[in-house]
Amino acid sequence: MELLIITGMSGAGKSTALRAVEDIGYFCVDNMPPMLLSTFYDLCVKSTDERMKRCAVVVDIRSTTGFKDVYEDLSNIASQGKKFKILFLDAKTDTLITRYKETRRSHPLADNFEDRSVEKAVVLEKQLLNVVKGHADYIVDTTSMSLKQLRERITALFSLKSQDSMKITCMSFGFKYGLPLEADVVFDARCLPNPYYIPELKNQTGLDEAVREYVMKSEVSQSFLKKITDLLEFSMPLYQQEGKSELVIAIGCTGGKHRSVTLTRLVHIYLHNLGYPTTISHRDVSKQ
Repeated sequence: MELLIITGMSGAGKSTALRAVEDIGYFCVDNMPPMLLSTFYDLCVKSTDERMKRCAVVVDIRSTTGFKDVYEDLSNIASQGKKFKILFLDAKTDTLITRYKETRRSHPLADNFEDRSVEKAVVLEKQLLNVVKGHADYIVDTTSMSLKQLRERITALFSLKSQDSMKITCMSFGFKYGLPLEADVVFDARCLPNPYYIPELKNQTGLDEAVREYVMKSEVSQSFLKKITDLLEFSMPLYQQEGKSELVIAIGCTGGKHRSVTLTRLVHIYLHNLGYPTTISHRDVSKQ
């Protein structure tokens, strides 16, 4: 029996995540009260329907009366030997506020405030979910993600054959767009030769061979990559011993198009060749 609990901030993409795991074979239930999780788990175990052996449920702030005690409920389930994973979806406060204003939807906690302030509701929700976030197996920050990128990230995390292995995501990003909040390890590639200042390379990216060749012909770049891979090869077994379910390795440059994409691609290949289940994501490569 495999149970995935999807939770996190309202407006962070839980519905999209649920649809993504449903598409790869999970039996899905939305808005389940946390006090029913143990009963649902038992029903799935007893069921003869194989579709019920791989389930995903959304547990979030809509179950307001019981959600303050959700961590206690989850702890009780775990103490009974029932295994589950927690996926927590998050985003920056201003991003969540903007999403609510754009959709003109009411926040589930808005009734707690006389002025029905979205900002106050988001801040309160972050406070209520802080403990659960701290115990999540996977944390995905959707601040800079499109719906397509989120679906791809979720699919990569949960469609892998080896569900017991630590999942590694190699992510390139641009510092000008902000740090990826879910990153566990961050490397700064802004010290490397920058193709942006080469006219024929400026409008290309690290997905193009000419850019990769320009970046990696430098001895500094080669030494930089070697030090990254040496550190990761040393630390991967330590993260696994710690019991991490996911490790996000982020490599950034100024705009997230040239140097970071080049290095991220090479690190992804290196870890894949070592036998780790590794996916790659270029967060900002398509931004103008």
